[in-house]
Amino acid sequence: MAFARSILVVLILLAFSAGPARAGDPLTYNAKAQALIGSGDYQKALDELKSGVSLFPYDLTLRKSLAAAYARMAEMDLKLNRYAEAADYFGRARELAPASADLGFMRGVALYLGKEYDGARAEFKQAGEGAQPLFFLGKISYDTGDLPGALALWRQALEKEPGNRGIRSAIEKAERELPVESKMDKGYSSMFDLSFDAELPPGLAGEVLDALESAYNGVGADLGLFPTTRIPVLLYTKSDYGSVTAGPDWSGGLYDGKIRLPVGGISRLTPQLRGVIFHEFTHVLIAELTRGNIPTWLNEGLAEVEGNKEFSRPSGELSRAAKRGSLLQLSTLSGSFTKMDGKQAGLAYQQSHSMAAFMVSRYGWYALQQILKNLGERASIETAVARALSDWSLDLPAVMEEWRQSLPAAAKGD
Repeated sequence: MAFARSILVVLILLAFSAGPARAGDPLTYNAKAQALIGSGDYQKALDELKSGVSLFPYDLTLRKSLAAAYARMAEMDLKLNRYAEAADYFGRARELAPASADLGFMRGVALYLGKEYDGARAEFKQAGEGAQPLFFLGKISYDTGDLPGALALWRQALEKEPGNRGIRSAIEKAERELPVESKMDKGYSSMFDLSFDAELPPGLAGEVLDALESAYNGVGADLGLFPTTRIPVLLYTKSDYGSVTAGPDWSGGLYDGKIRLPVGGISRLTPQLRGVIFHEFTHVLIAELTRGNIPTWLNEGLAEVEGNKEFSRPSGELSRAAKRGSLLQLSTLSGSFTKMDGKQAGLAYQQSHSMAAFMVSRYGWYALQQILKNLGERASIETAVARALSDWSLDLPAVMEEWRQSLPAAAKGD
């Protein structure tokens, strides 16, 4: 029995002394983690600190360092548009440092960007009465269709930060929209919240909702995404559309977080309006996939691909430009089209459609999905294309050259 007891003691001692992870003290774990952070190896630093806290759960220095490491991982995920992962890391950091209101606020930002509005609202309410929590609470109200509530919150935020131009700009935009939208009727389908001018013909709203549901299924299948958050859509008379959006005269629709469509003067859903609906819904999915990191030519080009399935628009300006050798430069097509006049905008849309349609036809929708995914991870368009088309050994200039050669009158340059 004495021998058995001595063996048991030895085994226990070995269990508690086995391996380097159990041999250190809090200072050793913390120092090793800081060295790893200094070399940029955040994941190993995080693992080291988690091991240290599991062994020394009441050591305040280790807990503080682990909270900081979680926050750093969250910030990196946030920059890569990994909102769910960022929210999780901010939450873990807040558990270790519950007195830090900033961690709760940042978790709210991550949840908001991921369209987890209920969780985000709860975090912002706990973050205090500062301008930024109020501003984001207003954004949630705005995104979910409560325009008066958004204005009230933004005005409170502006009182706390009178010089904040972002808050002031949001108020000015909402004040343009409120007089029009306060008079609108409402309609709903499985995924869409529709607001429409009460003077529009009966039945048009229902036809628009049906078209939106078709776009949800068709475009969603092409881009590999079916949103789970409800999507606001507004139908305006042409005069109201112009006053609310302040867009160019040639604009046939807009997506700015809400789909906005001018429909005055028609009594039934036309093929042209159906095409615009598919076009604008494509922007909804692209925005979610890329988080805005996309050149305009690809954004508008893919939207035109989807819209033209429902209503094919002429491409005469593109043909004439190709024959003249006056196609628009890729750098021009990468910026906004809104400053262009009607003729140049027509060419910009036609050329963007031609380029995107060529890529879909040549490489397939899966490759385009990968390009959009890469853009969503903050890659440049050049890197996004090269990664997605690595099996073809193609980069963006090569793709553009193949596209040019596919035109009836191949245009050199660019």
